[in-house]
Amino acid sequence: MEEPMYIKIHNQIKRDIENHVYRVGDRIPAERQLAVKFGVSRMTLRQAIKTLEDEGILERRLGSGTYVANQKVQEKMSGIMSFTEITKANGQVPSSKLISYQIGRPSLSEKERLHLKQDVDVLRMERIRYADKTPICHEVVTIPYHLIEDISKEDISTHLYDALEKNSSHIGRVTEYISAANASENDARLLHAKKGEALITRRQVTEFSDGVPFEYTRARYVAERFEFTFSK
Repeated sequence: MEEPMYIKIHNQIKRDIENHVYRVGDRIPAERQLAVKFGVSRMTLRQAIKTLEDEGILERRLGSGTYVANQKVQEKMSGIMSFTEITKANGQVPSSKLISYQIGRPSLSEKERLHLKQDVDVLRMERIRYADKTPICHEVVTIPYHLIEDISKEDISTHLYDALEKNSSHIGRVTEYISAANASENDARLLHAKKGEALITRRQVTEFSDGVPFEYTRARYVAERFEFTFSK
């Protein structure tokens, strides 16, 4: 199965960063220039850039452009509650809307996070998470396809962990990376927010109890509608 064009562009820009064509803090060329360089539409180019932003590799600065992100200071925390748990604890009803569900080849970032070979297919699932019907989070989840090919689409999109546990796959460690961002036009449209509004971004790698990673999540939350709870 051939890689989508936006994944090819994502991979090339990521390689350019790794090879120091673009260094930390550098402004990458404008979308118009990159679209011409890769021979694609602005929409395809934006999809590649958006994926790199969700992964914390690039960051968009309002009125300035898109830059190679600085490495964030990290602190290990424990006791992070899931979206569903936090929503229920607040007395609200959690729900989700599936907006994309595709099987294809992993990007370089997905391959690295999930320890995959390039020829292994993945499921890439995109959804909006709600609390009492208010959009809170835009989420992209990537899972190696062979792990879930016998699980129904409904089970995967609504209660993946329960479905995996029923198949004797026990959930182990979760590693989270949380930072801040501003809402893009796409974020604003999907989350019914304002362009430039504060967002919380989360990247998560979830492992089985044997240490094998099986899920890579990139999510963007409207900051004024959601908060994370930590214990240490």
